[in-house]
Amino acid sequence: MARISLTPPRSLFLRFTEWYSKRSYGEVLDPVRALAHNPRVMRSDLRFEMSVARWNRLDDELKTLAVMATAASIGCSWCMDFGHWESRRQGMDARKVQDVPMWRESDAYSPLERDVMEYAEAMTANPPQVADDLAERLVAALGEPAFVELTAMVAVENLRSRINSALGLTSQGFKDRCEIPAKPPTRTAAAR
Repeated sequence: MARISLTPPRSLFLRFTEWYSKRSYGEVLDPVRALAHNPRVMRSDLRFEMSVARWNRLDDELKTLAVMATAASIGCSWCMDFGHWESRRQGMDARKVQDVPMWRESDAYSPLERDVMEYAEAMTANPPQVADDLAERLVAALGEPAFVELTAMVAVENLRSRINSALGLTSQGFKDRCEIPAKPPTRTAAAR
């Protein structure tokens, strides 16, 4: 349960943001409602997120795996829920998305993807525990610009996940929209 009301004072900017959120995601995101209690924080966060969305040096699937591994490491159910929906909407392999919390035991990932998730977890540890050999492998595989973006994405997701977790935001049901509904029984099967 949220530790803050998700019914902030209504302002013109909040109404516009709600409209945009509904148009883009099908509903108003709980983090928007929570941050709207402080309009300056919300506006700064939205500007920052729009800037982050333009980063393009790191492969999108690697970025998604890094973000989700970070959220799983922190334990942010809202971020995992939204990340699952967003990655499936972008066409990412369902098994890779589903296995993020247990990526070490899964055979769904390439060595590079495993390094990215290990890096995300190592960066998220408190204090960070990034090994030099892991960083060297990632720089060699990705190049310095993409490595910097990977590092920044993990830091951004730490910000998101820690805010959402501290505010008590939990799953908003986005993942449920990804599941394929069971087919109704056919007439032949129903007649039996």
